[in-house]
Amino acid sequence: MEGSSIVGNIHSLQSLGTVDGPGIRYVVFTQGCNLRCGCCHNPDTWDVKGGTQYTPSEILEKIKRYKTYFGKDGGITVSGGEPLLQSEFVTELFRVAKEDGINTCLDTSGSILNDSVRKLLSYTDRVLLDIKYTTDEMYREYVGCSLESPLRFLDYLDECKIPVTLRQVIIPGLNDNDENIIKLKEIADAHACVDKVELLPFKKVCKVKYDNMGLEFHFEKYPVPDNDTMIKLNILLNT
Repeated sequence: MEGSSIVGNIHSLQSLGTVDGPGIRYVVFTQGCNLRCGCCHNPDTWDVKGGTQYTPSEILEKIKRYKTYFGKDGGITVSGGEPLLQSEFVTELFRVAKEDGINTCLDTSGSILNDSVRKLLSYTDRVLLDIKYTTDEMYREYVGCSLESPLRFLDYLDECKIPVTLRQVIIPGLNDNDENIIKLKEIADAHACVDKVELLPFKKVCKVKYDNMGLEFHFEKYPVPDNDTMIKLNILLNT
């Protein structure tokens, strides 16, 4: 498929993101997700047929308006939804971005690895990879795939020497325990490509989206972690 004819279904665009990779970044949120994570903040991204269609060149023109803000660390991040569902589009977007000297970052669950995704990764400067839990049982129950999928993806990133930030949302009652953090640290330590691990507190501000869509937010029953818990787990992670 010619690059000029590729279009992506885009949920939203954010011009000056500061929590989606290094530096200041232009964030593209793709539409569509193959997983159903219990803690998902964006159920409005699930349907791949939703959103607004853009070509890579149309998005690049938007990005270039903010290029002066990126500095040496910033750039573009493609998040979701799950960007790997639109890997051809993201590949072309990253290709033209890199031609323009813009750093590329992919925010993903790592649940898909095929030739199209491998091509995308060849244009990717950094990956933000969610390791949501550290047991296969919890992955199958609360995510919808096996733990093997993101670990296989991480193995490939390690093979390609692509820098990786591991991320995990901390949900009290599910993964706010020492055993989980120790396993997460072991996963990070076993992959030289991982240079950062981020623990993110579970939040429930997304409930209004579920209510508006007539969906039940099953994780409403779980509390938000307090600061002491996050501090304790981060200390364990970094010792």
